[in-house]
Amino acid sequence: MQIDIEAVKKEHVGFAFDETTFDIKAETLANYARGCGETEARFLDPGHPDFRAVPNYASNFHGRRNLPENFPADILRSFDAGKCVENLAPIRPGDTITGRSHIHDIYEKTGRSGPMMFVVHRMEFTNQDDAKVAVVDWRLVMRLGEM
Repeated sequence: MQIDIEAVKKEHVGFAFDETTFDIKAETLANYARGCGETEARFLDPGHPDFRAVPNYASNFHGRRNLPENFPADILRSFDAGKCVENLAPIRPGDTITGRSHIHDIYEKTGRSGPMMFVVHRMEFTNQDDAKVAVVDWRLVMRLGEM
C-alpha cells in the first residue's frame, strides 16, 4: 500500500474533526477508580474533600470519530499503539468536559515488517470554565508494505 505521508500530513495535521461533551458524575468516577484497582480515598470516596478522577480517566473518553473523513487508513492493516495521558487539572463530579480531536502528527518508520505510518490522534479536554484539564494522544500504526 503506497501513501504519500507528506501529502497526508499537509491535508490532515492540525485540523479539528470532532468535538464531544461529557457530563462527569461522582458514581462514574468512583466506579472507574475501583475498576483500575485504586486504593486512595480521594479517587474512591465522593465525600472526600479532594475527590477527583484518577490520573488515567481522560483515556476513557472517545469521540464520535477516530479519524477525519477521507483519511487514508485501512483498519485491517492497523493497530492501536497505545495512549499517553497528560493531566493538567483535576476532573471532578459536576464538570462538563469537552473533548476536541485533531491529528497532531503523522510520521513513517520502518520496522521488521516493513514501512509503517504512525498517526497521533490528539484529544484535548477543557472543562465548563474553558480550563484545559487533559490531553490524550492515541497512536495508530498502519502497515504500508505488502501483507
